[in-house]
Amino acid sequence: MSVLVATDLDRTLIYSRKAMALGELPPAVVCVELRDGKQASFMTEQCAKLLEELARRSVLVPVTTRVPGQYQRVRLPGPPARFAVAANGGVIYVDGVPDPSWSGQVRRLLKERFPLSSVWAYVAQVCRAEFTVKLRNADELFCYAIVHPHRLPTGFADDVAGWAAERGWRTSLQGRKLYWVPEQLTKSAAVAEVAARAGATSVLAAGDSLLDVDMLLAADRAVHPAHGELFERGWSAPRVARTAARGALAGEELVRTLSGWAVR
Repeated sequence: MSVLVATDLDRTLIYSRKAMALGELPPAVVCVELRDGKQASFMTEQCAKLLEELARRSVLVPVTTRVPGQYQRVRLPGPPARFAVAANGGVIYVDGVPDPSWSGQVRRLLKERFPLSSVWAYVAQVCRAEFTVKLRNADELFCYAIVHPHRLPTGFADDVAGWAAERGWRTSLQGRKLYWVPEQLTKSAAVAEVAARAGATSVLAAGDSLLDVDMLLAADRAVHPAHGELFERGWSAPRVARTAARGALAGEELVRTLSGWAVR
């Protein structure tokens, strides 16, 4: 039996210094990302060891909303992943190279969406300077705002989510990033494609945000950390476990959980 393990990256598997403080600080960490020559993301030493072992026994697939340039900064321990998913499902990497056939298929599908240009105009209008740092277009697939979360007006997140839902888009607030993503652009579709190519007979998953829900629900079993968007909303589902730990130690716990499931 071939087991595929699809795991989100930020605040699930890897952590910034700020995100590590969501829970008890681990005794030792390893750096897995450099940004502008500076250490940017980490996991615990024990998580690194567990992940390397898991990668040898399963098809380990990093799955992220990061666009390709952001994803390529990450260097996970163990052998290079044969498959990876970036841009929330818009890009599939095969042996480190984006697959143009998949990207073309996704962009053809997205032609039917409510246009990104109209979403961008709305985002620029509602994201006021007093709580917004900058706006970003993610490779013409979706967009996001970098915000000061604690400065957001009361009800702002619900208001923009409602506006987006009426137009076939989803929102997700992850740390300082507030995303607007079309409903047709999903991690679960990309993971299903990878599972078919890999001949996987079982899929396990991990994630912490609303943009991970479709992937978690599509998996045979899944786990999410006791922090982040899903935890804060009290989200739960059958076959989806929750860690006891928070912060970087939750990353270690969920890899241990996935490893246990992978050998059964």
